[in-house]
Amino acid sequence: MTDRPETLNRSILRLAVPALGALIAEPLFLIVDAAMVGHLGVVPLAGLGIASAVLQTIVGLMIFLAYSTTPAVARRFGSGDPSRAVSVGIDGMWLALAVGAVLAVSGWFASPALVSLFGATPDVAEQAEIYLSLSMWGLPAMLIVFAATGLLRGMQDTVTPLWVAGVGFGANILLNWLFIYGLGWGIAGSAAGTVVAQWGMVGAFVIVIGRLARRHTASIRPQREGVTGSARAGVWLLLRTVSLRVALLATVGVATALGTEELAGWQVAFTLFSTAAFALDALAIAAQALVGRGLGAEDQPFVRRVLRRTLAWGLWFGVAVGALIAAFSGVLGLVFTGDPALAALVMPALLVLAIAQPVCGAVFVLDGVLIGAGDAKYLALAGALNLVPFIPALALVAALHPPGAQGLAWLAVAFFGVYMLARFATLGWRIRGTAWLSAGS
Repeated sequence: MTDRPETLNRSILRLAVPALGALIAEPLFLIVDAAMVGHLGVVPLAGLGIASAVLQTIVGLMIFLAYSTTPAVARRFGSGDPSRAVSVGIDGMWLALAVGAVLAVSGWFASPALVSLFGATPDVAEQAEIYLSLSMWGLPAMLIVFAATGLLRGMQDTVTPLWVAGVGFGANILLNWLFIYGLGWGIAGSAAGTVVAQWGMVGAFVIVIGRLARRHTASIRPQREGVTGSARAGVWLLLRTVSLRVALLATVGVATALGTEELAGWQVAFTLFSTAAFALDALAIAAQALVGRGLGAEDQPFVRRVLRRTLAWGLWFGVAVGALIAAFSGVLGLVFTGDPALAALVMPALLVLAIAQPVCGAVFVLDGVLIGAGDAKYLALAGALNLVPFIPALALVAALHPPGAQGLAWLAVAFFGVYMLARFATLGWRIRGTAWLSAGS
């Protein structure tokens, strides 16, 4: 590969910009559901909140189906074997269908028990069960979409997933309106509309990938080697994701123990962190695709250039976002709540977030680079290692129970400081060596 710096920049942007659009589509699905269900009343909206928490946890854990498929496809595409690349991606889709089917059936039966864990009132629990049990039948579709998106990313195409997500989002709006208000199905209509839209997206991906398979004479039947390979990589990436979820849930638990105002303030800080993460995720996706392609072509110098360029972009993006957060830290709380007291409470935590943004930018990019390299086992082990300094730091905040803004600031130090620095250290140590350059299969 002979990408000059300006050509490499264009390659990164060509992949990252459409990926960002597709990433935004997912929360838009949730916003539409919330807006339409909200007009039905407080009880259905509360039920939606419980059901969404369960669904987002399941879906978040299953994101490995995209992350394991992208590098596997990209390596074979980079090695000059597009037929095998497409076949491996289709194997990932078959794995997604199998996993999704198991989750759908078991989730449908478990919906009442899952809702009961939240201790909601009977009327809220009833609405949550209706939405959750119906939504479970959309899980296989969601997981197939993950795998299909990973396949196309590995083939260096992030535009098609953007179009499919955009059309699916539009269909979701129309179907929800029809089912909720036109047919009078209430919260069940919201779930049904989303499920139909999700399966429609699967249909679109099947058409696109079917044409791709014919063009490259790729097999559409599940191959044992490809399915088991995706499953092996997926297990490690699942463990990586579990460690992230443990860190997030533990932080929310400590924020809850600090007090209601502190919990609300943490939600403001974490929302800003998550918003910046969307752009960084898009950059990480570009890194996944380009690193996988470069390793498939056995072009380590190109992979190193991708690493340096995306890391530089992540760092500079972090500096820019950090400067904006610091500049507006005194008023961001007002934007979210309109409460001057909460704005003052959250300001020190936002300054901590602002200072940590360059580190956060580097962490997201390095994570994407190692996923692209297929270094899933190391990422899983590093994820567990990152919790070693973080959990004691979090426990110390909980034990000392500092009041008000001080407590929220120390909580921010624990997460944005200790935890993100631990991730930066473990990821940075790995890329300084050469083992990751041949980690994937």
